[in-house]
Amino acid sequence: MTISAKYENGVFRPLEPVAIQEGTVVQVLLPANGEPCSKRRSIKDLPFYGMWADRDDIIDGVSYVDKLRNNPRG
Repeated sequence: MTISAKYENGVFRPLEPVAIQEGTVVQVLLPANGEPCSKRRSIKDLPFYGMWADRDDIIDGVSYVDKLRNNPRG
């Protein structure tokens, strides 16, 4: 999970609502000086994107999942 926050008066304040329990310990990673804070990564940037591109039995993700739901045992 990536949470954008602003540091003010010694406290990191989230810029949007966060669904975690009060008191949860988190780790804060800061970008190197001069690097802009990145927005959420695109799924296309993830290493598994396109890993089924060469499969003939998977035309698109939605139809493949529908096929599995309709006939889960093949």
